Amino acid sequence: MRQLIAGNWKMHGRLADAAGFAAAVKNAPAWADLLICPPATLIDRFAAALAGSPVSLGGQDCHALPQGAHTGDISAAMLAEAGASHVILGHSERRVDHGENNAIVRAKAEAAIAAGLIPIICVGETEAEREAGEAEHVVRSQLLHSLPPGFAGVVAYEPVWAIGSGRTPTEDDVAAMHTAIRAALVAQLGAAGGNVRILYGGSVKPGNAGALLALPEVGGALVGGASLSATDFLAIASAAPRG
Repeated sequence: MRQLIAGNWKMHGRLADAAGFAAAVKNAPAWADLLICPPATLIDRFAAALAGSPVSLGGQDCHALPQGAHTGDISAAMLAEAGASHVILGHSERRVDHGENNAIVRAKAEAAIAAGLIPIICVGETEAEREAGEAEHVVRSQLLHSLPPGFAGVVAYEPVWAIGSGRTPTEDDVAAMHTAIRAALVAQLGAAGGNVRILYGGSVKPGNAGALLALPEVGGALVGGASLSATDFLAIASAAPRG
């Protein structure tokens, strides 16, 4: 299966950034699937600029309901209409900043699937949880309670303490967690759990991408800050194993 390299722009990016980035990646050769998740304000602009390109677009969050009196929120159907095919859900910054729990993430995943979007469900432990030896238990619990039955989307493992910090777990730690996630997915979803791509995220950059993407059960990367640079993003994509 081809790896997925997904760029999470978070709260970065203006119209000029979208135009320049799209021009740089639109026809770039890659042996991985490329996905850009810009702010919602830029999705339709990216969709127009990337027309005819294999690069996909995603949102960074969606509401659990299709419409209603929810000021500032955006529905999964709205994202799809703007040109998105994926949506990131349960990112630790949403879980912490907005108090989102597993039940909320699961409801959003169900809404995304109903709207035809592919959810990317984020899981990961804090530094305190890892130091206490609870990392795998925490992640298994997040999977159990965040993924709806029959889930066929994408999972992203992002150790909370590595996001934006410049720090990454050891390669052995990443491999061990991805192996544990795979086992949990198979236990939870049956044989279908063996087909779910598991991305690694947390300070992924061109210098460490090759080693991380070559690890067992790593099916791609969820890239934060480095995805804002088309050069860095494509360098990470180029580091993906050829399949």
